[in-house]
Amino acid sequence: MQRRNDIVAMLTEAFALAHLEVINESHMHSVPPNSETHFKLVLVSEDFEGLPKVKRHQQVYRLLTPMMSEGLHAVALHLHTPTEWSSNAEAAPASPNCMGGSKSG
Repeated sequence: MQRRNDIVAMLTEAFALAHLEVINESHMHSVPPNSETHFKLVLVSEDFEGLPKVKRHQQVYRLLTPMMSEGLHAVALHLHTPTEWSSNAEAAPASPNCMGGSKSG
């Protein structure tokens, strides 16, 4: 849980968050048990007001880049303003199952 905790701390420090979910989805992929390689991140922040999705993603990826060289493999980003979050019933859709590695059909 260390990587998850590090991600939470980093995002909490960098953004004024109204809502944060850091979901470890590594178990859905071909990785050893208890891995912390794949995450879904749901952030709701006024900091995203007026920014297109690409700029929002760039801000988060900039923070996570050092972790990518330390075993973080993938993140699914769902980044919203408070208004978008309150008006979007399915703000963070379910992630698909992994089709790579030994789990491919």
